[in-house]
Amino acid sequence: MPAMLLLFALVGALSSQGQAMPREEKNRLMNQVVEMFDHAYQNYMDHAYPADELMPLTCRGRVRGLEPSRGDVDDALGKFSLTLIDTLDTLVLLNKTTEFEAAVRKVLSDVRLDNDIVVSVFETNIRVLGGLLGGHSMAMMLKEGGQHMQWYQDELLHMAKDLGLRLLPAFNTSSGLPYPRVNLKHGIWGPETRTGSETDTCTACAGTIILEFAALSRFTGDPVFEAHARRAMDFLWEKRQRNSNLVGTTINIHSGEWVRRDSGVGAGIDSYYEYLLKAYILLGDELFLQRFNIHYASIMKYISQPPLLLDVHIHKPLLPARTWMDSLLAFFPGLQVLKGDIRPAIETHEMLYQVTKKHNFLPEAFTTDFRVHWAQHPLRPEFAESTYFLYKATGDPYYLEAGRTILDNLNRFARVPCGFAAMKDVRTGSHEDRMDSFFLAEMFKYLFLLFAETEDLPFDVEDYVFTTEAHLLPLSLSTAPHSSSIPSNRTSEEELDDSNFDWTCPNTRLLFPDPAFPRNLREPIRSAVDKSCPRPAPYREPGMGRPPLRAQDFMANNPQHLELLRRMGVSLIHLKDGRVQLVQHATQAVSAVAAEDGVRFMQEMMELSSQQQKEQLPPRAIQIVSHPFFGRVVLTAGPAQFGTDLSKSSTGTRGFVTVAEPYSGCSEITNAEYLQGHIALLQRGQCMFAEKARHIQKAGAIGGIVVDDNEGSSSDTAPLFQMAGDGRSTDDITLPLLFLFHKEGNILLEALKEYREVEVLLSDKARDRGVDVQEADEDCITEATTPTSFDPVGQSETTTVELDESAPEEVALTQEEVSPVGEDASSADEVKPPEEEGGPVDPAPPTQDRDSGRKEEPEGDTDSSSQSVDELLADWQEDLEAFQQMEKDEL
Repeated sequence: MPAMLLLFALVGALSSQGQAMPREEKNRLMNQVVEMFDHAYQNYMDHAYPADELMPLTCRGRVRGLEPSRGDVDDALGKFSLTLIDTLDTLVLLNKTTEFEAAVRKVLSDVRLDNDIVVSVFETNIRVLGGLLGGHSMAMMLKEGGQHMQWYQDELLHMAKDLGLRLLPAFNTSSGLPYPRVNLKHGIWGPETRTGSETDTCTACAGTIILEFAALSRFTGDPVFEAHARRAMDFLWEKRQRNSNLVGTTINIHSGEWVRRDSGVGAGIDSYYEYLLKAYILLGDELFLQRFNIHYASIMKYISQPPLLLDVHIHKPLLPARTWMDSLLAFFPGLQVLKGDIRPAIETHEMLYQVTKKHNFLPEAFTTDFRVHWAQHPLRPEFAESTYFLYKATGDPYYLEAGRTILDNLNRFARVPCGFAAMKDVRTGSHEDRMDSFFLAEMFKYLFLLFAETEDLPFDVEDYVFTTEAHLLPLSLSTAPHSSSIPSNRTSEEELDDSNFDWTCPNTRLLFPDPAFPRNLREPIRSAVDKSCPRPAPYREPGMGRPPLRAQDFMANNPQHLELLRRMGVSLIHLKDGRVQLVQHATQAVSAVAAEDGVRFMQEMMELSSQQQKEQLPPRAIQIVSHPFFGRVVLTAGPAQFGTDLSKSSTGTRGFVTVAEPYSGCSEITNAEYLQGHIALLQRGQCMFAEKARHIQKAGAIGGIVVDDNEGSSSDTAPLFQMAGDGRSTDDITLPLLFLFHKEGNILLEALKEYREVEVLLSDKARDRGVDVQEADEDCITEATTPTSFDPVGQSETTTVELDESAPEEVALTQEEVSPVGEDASSADEVKPPEEEGGPVDPAPPTQDRDSGRKEEPEGDTDSSSQSVDELLADWQEDLEAFQQMEKDEL
């Protein structure tokens, strides 16, 4: 065994250096995929058919109603031999033409679609309708070849249309969004349907219809299916949050109101984005590409924090909605390959690969420090899907090794005598008596394609698009007859930007002139995941009474402090808006004593939060007063808790702006002769705010402006920063220091580039502007962003604290507004203190974890001054209602 492990390690090392896998080895792995498929498929046919799914531990079929209910999971089962239909086109791809022909005959003779049973519209569409259409595509391809399926007369297509008509009643809503469930026999209306009372559906459930329904319309010539699917897609697009261009997770099918306003690329939303891009690929309608690209830009701006993909709130996209990721987002690197954005795809895939190697499989959910959040793994194929697409895009043999890892883990941990069993807990290796149909429909397709050569394939897969269930639909459907009268809400002309068509369908042969490029992207991510592995803690005498680290002493840039936090089960996450989030999982501490220390640390953080709420400061103004601005350009700036208090100055601080050298201001200023008597421009990062202030003050500056280094940040979408001190006395700092987000800082930088001398006024509010109307508009904007309060929270084993270089203005609460901590095990504690990067904690108030109950002001990338007062207040009221509703969310 040791020799074998050494050999595997050597093979992996060679492959990671870019050495190609020998053709013989690829062929061996391809044959292994086929053998594994045979093991799963034959056991289903022998022990489960005609049941929907195989129960591999007890070697019998899962029949709905005869087994204990599993809740919503069972909505995929409709007594229609689900696994067989879902596997049809896999048989053809794996060169099992004889088995395919026999399977089609079984489906035609045995499967009924008029069962009196309530099924999921989403699951039935992607698995059964998609399976029938994929089977029909394969049957037509084989028939045209002249050797097989010569008897076939579109029977699978007729079944598909029958099923499509049975799903159509679900779309009978005022919005066009489908009900989540439908009775195959009775539809939606009437007491015998046992459904139709639902009000909510997930975004993916309503937005993952267009491929199958459009294909059905174009195969049959009946436009009704495509029309309904397009209407649902149009409605979701119209209901996106217009400032963030994100969609929520759950929506009311009647009113169109978002029920859950958290947004990500995982469960609940995932395939909506996938189908926008693939609808463009399949149907050739650039409207879908336009919409996808607008969404994608927002995903990369707010959700993507490479290599992580973290959910946010659609109305406040810089506010995280959770501190963990679900395994369904593993499809996203593959979608990014189709988009042509390869770098983040490599980064996220590498993170997923390292988590897979750490736990053998991707847990259903895992934290940002790569620990198990939900331990199940139902043999999901999304990671294999992205592995295949990245290999196709890069040709990097590293991804063949990733595929080998998937195969080895399936055989070592999931294989049982009667098939492959889902993992109940990836930590213990325990099984669940379950083998979902998607395992045969997707997993073996992608793994076979990963290792197969072109000559091993019975047809050219480039002529097809994969649905979200990996069913194969021919691209020739783009030219198939379809109704030109299908209604569609066209994207407005102002949104039609040619730049949205960039980075699409690239020539992958030109992506990496340097073969080491992908490897250089992967190595830092591999190291980050490796370092998150627990290490044994040194022994400490229990009962010492106080934690080894006090909240008031914590420095986020101190490696010793971070190690102490890790031992206490506290992890640190750098968020996109500049905050640093602390999350405590008591079960992840190295010992019970360390867990208690972690609880004390988090409690101290909350106490600091209450103590410092009265210290919150209002925003400040940076007014460009030199030619040709003359005071008309005013930038909203964040204050500092040290230095000159501009609110007590009647004149403010006025001076010309000079860029400090070094730009970070973290060491002695080298251009002091130019900085003397001027206002220094600095970049955030690398040291404490107070340290920057001391350096420019020593150089003779009369003030300072710190520009955020987080590209794309803006006061439009983020709470104002309040810069904290460095944990010691700051009485020696006598100049004013203000903070600008990246967007506002760029305005100042561009002015410096165009005009050699730029003079600004630092003050508590803008003064003597040339346009009175603008001042009135600013006052209205201030009114529309009035701070509101937080709701009380409870306490659980998981505690979350968010640290910030500054506190948002709207969280300036008094201590009385924060209720005492309770004992609610369903929630967690979250604190948002201001803090410089690596600086001491300066806490703000506790808020509810995941879906905060806080009420926020609207945000967006648009110029607020172009909106009327009524529009601003209406948007603000909408956002307040949105965040009130978040209290009812269950993530």
